[in-house]
Amino acid sequence: MNRFPMTVQGAEKLREELDRLKKVERPRIVAAIAEAREHGDLKENAEYHAAREEQGFVEGRIMEIEGKLGNAQIIDISKIDNNGKVIFGVTVDLYDVDKDEEKTFQIVGDDEADIKQGKLSVNSPIARGLIGKFEGDEVSVDTPGGTVVYEIVKVKYL
Repeated sequence: MNRFPMTVQGAEKLREELDRLKKVERPRIVAAIAEAREHGDLKENAEYHAAREEQGFVEGRIMEIEGKLGNAQIIDISKIDNNGKVIFGVTVDLYDVDKDEEKTFQIVGDDEADIKQGKLSVNSPIARGLIGKFEGDEVSVDTPGGTVVYEIVKVKYL
């Protein structure tokens, strides 16, 4: 079975969501279904059908999260010696040569990726171009918007 890389923070976030779904959302939906059943005929009871549909979504998400956590390879980057190499989990400061600006990204698993928060998927074109390179290297990355040249300013193992 394939293992999927995930940061410690990403795994914790999924565990928190799983806990909320099981302890808050699931009981709330069960109560809503029970209340809707009390209203009588289930065939024409919109509240009942809406609650059952929501229950399906929540149970599906619970199964999805449990599967992800079960197949996760949780990597704690802070426990790895920093040798300046770009690997999964690092935070990297980049200098965009063409735009003359600095950017900071953390390379994370697919489920954790959020470009607005500076979290790049390990499978994104930029991350794939950076992996294996070292602090001080200049990297040419083919992106959907064209080729971008970055200089790796700093690699942080946070």
